[in-house]
Amino acid sequence: MNRPWLLWIPLAVVAFIGGLAIYGLAVPKDDQVHSAMMGKKLPEFALPAATAGVPALSNTDMTDGKPRLLNIFASWCLPCKAEAPHLEALKSAGVEIDAIAIRDKPEDVAAFLAEFGNPFRRIGSDSEMAVQLKLGSSGVPETYVIGGDGTILFQHIGDIRAEHVPMLIEKVNAAK
Repeated sequence: MNRPWLLWIPLAVVAFIGGLAIYGLAVPKDDQVHSAMMGKKLPEFALPAATAGVPALSNTDMTDGKPRLLNIFASWCLPCKAEAPHLEALKSAGVEIDAIAIRDKPEDVAAFLAEFGNPFRRIGSDSEMAVQLKLGSSGVPETYVIGGDGTILFQHIGDIRAEHVPMLIEKVNAAK
């Protein structure tokens, strides 16, 4: 059979793919996290202490009227090690920081804190990643700004770098 219209199919496919590429280049990139948990209360949880000498963590620990950061980290996570000095800078600026250790052993958390410092007020152990998933966290490290009533106000994905410290201090102070 003679179907000359079939010759136009490859051209239409190329035009469609080209249109998608142009659209992808023309639409501005959105770097903001649009978490479904923003503006909502922390889910209920009560995690055991991640290591000896540092108190355990529950959602009620973050409803004392003081805004703070909640950092999700792991001792085996390289970006978590890179962000450690910036967490210390936040602590030095008066920001309270609680943490959740993901899939970690107590001795590994202790070694991490001994090597990189401990900016955390409390650290809960989330060995099954249940709380991490309830928070909508996609990995480690991630940091949340938590209002004094336990509301999630902001989510920062990835490691905290020097340029993020002033912004996080501002967000915590704005939550007061």
